[in-house]
Amino acid sequence: MTTTPRWRALTQHHLFWPVAVLVLLLLINVPFTPDFFAIKMTGGHLYGSLVSIVLFGSPLILVAVGMTLVIATGGIDLSVGAVVAITGALTCSYISDQSDQGALAGVFLAMGIGLVAAVVCGLWNGFLVARMGIQPIIATLIIMVAGRGVAQLITDGQIITINSEPYKLIGGGYWLTLPFSIFVVAAVVAVTVALTRRTALGLLVEAVGGNAEASRLVGIRSRRIKIMVYVFCALCAGIAGLMISSNTSAADGNNAGLWIELDAILAVVIGGTSLLGGRFSIGGTVVGALVIQTLTTTIYTIGVPTQTNLVFKAAVVIVVCLLQSPKFRAKVFGARFGAKGGGKPSATPTDTTPSTATAPKMEVS
Repeated sequence: MTTTPRWRALTQHHLFWPVAVLVLLLLINVPFTPDFFAIKMTGGHLYGSLVSIVLFGSPLILVAVGMTLVIATGGIDLSVGAVVAITGALTCSYISDQSDQGALAGVFLAMGIGLVAAVVCGLWNGFLVARMGIQPIIATLIIMVAGRGVAQLITDGQIITINSEPYKLIGGGYWLTLPFSIFVVAAVVAVTVALTRRTALGLLVEAVGGNAEASRLVGIRSRRIKIMVYVFCALCAGIAGLMISSNTSAADGNNAGLWIELDAILAVVIGGTSLLGGRFSIGGTVVGALVIQTLTTTIYTIGVPTQTNLVFKAAVVIVVCLLQSPKFRAKVFGARFGAKGGGKPSATPTDTTPSTATAPKMEVS
């Protein structure tokens, strides 16, 4: 008797449908690749399709985590792709000019320069949004367009290749049998969750996203919060830029991080965070990013034609978003299945006779 209510409650969890779609996408690969779930140890490193999904999805997870906090404040950041390109271009350009590209001091300095540039981009976005009052989509569009040109100026329009083993570790190296990028992502996600769920910072971000003006009136420095989340988002994009350029040992100012901002926004939405701002879910964003990366892997596995893979990808994203909508589920599967919280549908009054003993109710809009 209690199984059905528990099942309904489970289906109403904000992570149920993203996880269900992720599992379904993984299972779809099995008929085409029978050893899809196999993980092998070769040369002291773990290899397999699941490891590859997390490895290649690491930059997207980082960008999406930063994007989550920006969206939670009611904003958007379209510049993360350009920040990825700028960070990789500056870092690889500095390393390529060194006589010893394997020197740790030079590699760390190059990474520092790239990340500082990313933070500057974040400060610029936050300044335009919080201080100048420019719409986030317009403010971040500036760096989205100009930043890609800056990256190409840094690389002189060429692809800069490097040969640095220490730098290769970030995006293409292994540590404790696993890709090193997995540990970087785990650390960033853990720190983000600790700061937003173990301190008041998460509530402040949600308050600003719910109503920035009301937050300001009660003493919350909403402008400072907005600047902070844009800086954090740019920093995450900068780390993703290090990963991408490290994995390929090259910096491509034109294609590095191209359209990653759109995948990041999709990952945030799939994870259950509303684009209107307010409550957010870091865990949901991570699952959403894995859904996007698994979908990309599935497209290549099942042999979807290259010219139609974007259409196929869009169709799956639409299905996931619809499944997350309580109204859609209520119309398709019934009111019980679509109601939030898995509760019973509200009772319909059978007695329409007005009662004089009932006090009038006042509704506050």
